[in-house]
Amino acid sequence: MGVFAAVQMTSGPDVGANLAIAQPLIAQAAERGAAVVLLPENFNFIGRRDSDKRDIAEVPGSGPTQDFLAAAAVRHGITLIGGTQPLRSEAEDGRVTNSTLVYDPAGQCVARYDKMHLFDVDVPGKPGESYRESAHVAPGRQVVTVDTPIGCVGLSVCYDMRFPELYRRLVTAGAQILVMPAAFTVPTGRAHWATLLRARAIENLSYVFAAAQSGVHPNGRETYGDTIAIDPWGRVLQRLPRGSGVITANVDLDALRRVRVEFPALSNRVLDA
Repeated sequence: MGVFAAVQMTSGPDVGANLAIAQPLIAQAAERGAAVVLLPENFNFIGRRDSDKRDIAEVPGSGPTQDFLAAAAVRHGITLIGGTQPLRSEAEDGRVTNSTLVYDPAGQCVARYDKMHLFDVDVPGKPGESYRESAHVAPGRQVVTVDTPIGCVGLSVCYDMRFPELYRRLVTAGAQILVMPAAFTVPTGRAHWATLLRARAIENLSYVFAAAQSGVHPNGRETYGDTIAIDPWGRVLQRLPRGSGVITANVDLDALRRVRVEFPALSNRVLDA
């Protein structure tokens, strides 16, 4: 049994200001007993223009945001899953990666996941609202899990949640907890957010934690919020619909194992992912 926390924020274009907002939220999660804390996608930066992420991208292994995450993990004795941040990549066209970094309680970076599925979408029902994440972000290629003190975590980001084959790969690799830091649009959030998250929990008999951006950002974009924790039977344990804050929920691996034995959908699979 262990406590998992997810943080909700409304990030803007000032990295230092975003880190200053994240710091007490991480502390609050630790004070509530969390062993693992998840931050939202783009927690350190949402620029006024999509291209701005190129300017603040850090070199992997060095930079203010990475130093902040390492120090916070040590200060609070937690495993800290750093939502996502832009990192410089080897792409010849200067695109960055949208990367989740995981720090252990000793401040060591123990995992990195680069978002695979990039949000290149014209939002239905919203003329003029379109996104081309691939214009400035290079996609990742690796499926990543990481062991934490309260279970094996499968890493994913936002738009990834629409691609169930990724989660089958993560569960096959041992994942018991699926995380989805996100900055979901409002129209797609209203239509699909909770449904998709509950489906990923149910079909994979896994805990799901989604940490969201919420509200209107300085660039005018509005994100959906609804940071949420879901158990392996698809029950919502905690949620925060709007605003900044923290949710916590218990992860009970004994209960997870019982569910997987008593309802053996994972072992009844016929097709490989």
